Amino acid sequence: MLLAGGQGSRLLALTKNVAKPAVAFGGKFRIIDFALSNCANSGINTVGVLTQYRPYVLHSYIGTGAAWNLDEDDGGVSILPPYETESGGSWYAGTADAIYRNLDYILQNDPEYVLILSGDHLYNMDYAKMLAAHKKNNADLTVSVMPVDWSEASRFGIITKANDDAILKFSEKPKEPDSNLASMGIYIFSSKELIAALRKDAKDEKSSHDFGKNIIPDMLAHKKRLFCFEFNGFWRDVGTISSYFETNMALLGENPEFNLYADDAPIMSNAPTTPSQLIGEKARIENAIVANGVRIYGDVENAIISTAAYVAENAEVKDSILLPNSCVWEGAIVHNTILGERSVIDPGLVVGSDSDETTVIGNDVIVDKEYLEKLIADGKAPRPSSYKKAKSTIKKAVAQKGGGQK
Repeated sequence: MLLAGGQGSRLLALTKNVAKPAVAFGGKFRIIDFALSNCANSGINTVGVLTQYRPYVLHSYIGTGAAWNLDEDDGGVSILPPYETESGGSWYAGTADAIYRNLDYILQNDPEYVLILSGDHLYNMDYAKMLAAHKKNNADLTVSVMPVDWSEASRFGIITKANDDAILKFSEKPKEPDSNLASMGIYIFSSKELIAALRKDAKDEKSSHDFGKNIIPDMLAHKKRLFCFEFNGFWRDVGTISSYFETNMALLGENPEFNLYADDAPIMSNAPTTPSQLIGEKARIENAIVANGVRIYGDVENAIISTAAYVAENAEVKDSILLPNSCVWEGAIVHNTILGERSVIDPGLVVGSDSDETTVIGNDVIVDKEYLEKLIADGKAPRPSSYKKAKSTIKKAVAQKGGGQK
């Protein structure tokens, strides 16, 4: 059961029109690709995807699940949005409520175990290993955990465990944590225990209907068999602009922490079919991920250039992320910026700067001088310090073209 309905409001303009799991990442992927690929690589072929906020892009992207080999007749991907019943309808009230309201789907498939995932985390994990630990411990619930820096522990649900990995205590974002094992929001339940816990929680009017706040503490209080499974690979919740930007940029270099090129656990996607890249004669590219369909005629350095993006002649893109189908026109300079899908930077503009503040441009935006000045005035972008350089670049471009042609 893949929870993919999050708005992701902390990603600001990037999630104004799409759900967080549908946000583009790493050149040719969307965030949900990682959880779906993990399922396929772990031998899981029946996946319910629970959607909610702005679901259209996500629905059309997932399709039949064929891109992840999840379109089998005896399983496959099912899209599970909120729906109205005789008593009315509403959005999911919490993570546990979302699963509870789709109990019919679980009962119809009649599994022995249920894996619950978040669709907005980036990681590569073999769930089969976690399931083996769950069976070995004869557990009612197994929670995947990973050690985090002690200074960050208060941001997570923290688990205190015994030597045999039995869970002794679960603390939701404790001010003074007594452990640095953080819950990853990945759960394996024995089906009977999950169904019983959800039905009990649904009757509690005081409950937040959340796994971390309600289900896990209640199971602990009633002496259920709860164990943890420690994961020591790469895992990120890209819930903020800074974490999204940093995780993208961490893909660059010869030995990135998160390896997208692993043959034994490939990350699959439903990226559109496009021609190969086209790199112009005068283009300069250094330390960049360049996806299919990209055309580059200018300078690109330390950047992620996503599917079908365009960088014109005499344009400069540095320390930035161009999302699919975005465009940087001639003479424009883009530094430390995330440029949304299908968005355009007008010729000669300077967007972003060398400061620590990342400029974020949402999807379907034409950035002209007036729009840029409004961003700066509203404090949503730093004022560039490179206008002199930009004017010099434009003047050079015009001279090479023999006039003022765009």
